[in-house]
Amino acid sequence: MKTTWTVLRDRNAGLCLTGVVVSGFGTSALWLVSGVWVKDLTGSDGLAALCMLALWAPTVAGPVLGALADRTRRRPLLIGTNLLLAALLLPLLTVDSPDHLWLLFAVLFVYGAAGAVHDAAESALVASAVPKPLLGDFNGLRMTAGEGMKILAPPAGAALYTVYGGPSVALLDAATFVAAAALYACLRVREGGPERTTTDWRAGTRYLWSRPPTRLLVLAGGTTMLLAGLNGTLVHAVVEALGHSPAYAGVLYAVQGAGSVAVGLLSGPALRRLGPHRFAAYGIALTGAAVTLRAVPSDPVALACSAAIGAGLPCVLIAALTQVQRETPGPLLGRATATAHTLMFTPNVVGLAVGAALVEPVDHRLLLTVTGAALLLTAFQSAARTSSRSASEANPA
Repeated sequence: MKTTWTVLRDRNAGLCLTGVVVSGFGTSALWLVSGVWVKDLTGSDGLAALCMLALWAPTVAGPVLGALADRTRRRPLLIGTNLLLAALLLPLLTVDSPDHLWLLFAVLFVYGAAGAVHDAAESALVASAVPKPLLGDFNGLRMTAGEGMKILAPPAGAALYTVYGGPSVALLDAATFVAAAALYACLRVREGGPERTTTDWRAGTRYLWSRPPTRLLVLAGGTTMLLAGLNGTLVHAVVEALGHSPAYAGVLYAVQGAGSVAVGLLSGPALRRLGPHRFAAYGIALTGAAVTLRAVPSDPVALACSAAIGAGLPCVLIAALTQVQRETPGPLLGRATATAHTLMFTPNVVGLAVGAALVEPVDHRLLLTVTGAALLLTAFQSAARTSSRSASEANPA
């Protein structure tokens, strides 16, 4: 915990974390409310689901969007992106009928694209603003902050929506982005000018692929998120098997979020003790065991599994992002980070789509067992590759 306080006392790290909390609150509130908003206006579950697709779709172009973070100074880019997002949300104040839904979907799509640029610039800036030995602690705290907002913001956003409607939530989100821009403006970071010769958006992908330790972590993260997406579609089937109303899913999500908050606080020391690959492998294994046990129709087991999934799932993401930040040269960080995000988070959307197609025709217990087994296999392969690599480095030919 000593290093956690060291990170919190660091001025730049503290400002970045506060920015994550502030903007994350507004983003999490809008994430929930957008679907409810569309559902209320149209009565269509399919159109409501398109909100998430509109937000996630731009991540496919992550390497291209991330190149912007390498072509300009990151601090001004972060400030400008936050102000752009704030202005982008203002047209949503006019959405009051199904005829205006195109505007909501268009805003969400651009919101997702700007978010990809923002994440790449922020990760790259953090790598230069926070000492490398503390990057794992920072990323863990960032995860804690983000997951904490996912617990607090949706109920607050839902309450605000119920009383004042969707435009009020859009206005709240815009205000959080203005506040985040002010926080980033207070950062004290010396940035050199971008290298104009490094404009190839594919350079980040090539670099990641040329670094086996980093590549293996990112691919393990993508596989884990693919399976996590499949698991996520089964939560309502789990709730039904327990004999609860659909609202009980909120309890399971809250417990899962609490698990993620806890592991975020411990990730820095764990990364230093275990190393990134073992830390990731243990987290994937914990997630796999918990997903498998979700097939047991028991409330205590379901709650324990949700907490374990929340604790295990972020490990590989924290390990992979920290590895990318530590190992990638500064001029490539924006593209490399955006590529890593694309490879890790886009599979989650695929998993959600596959799970949505399978959840009704296939027994959820079978799906949980297969998904859990696949996660355990991923953890085993990750640990085995790490052991093999360590042995080859210890005994070079």
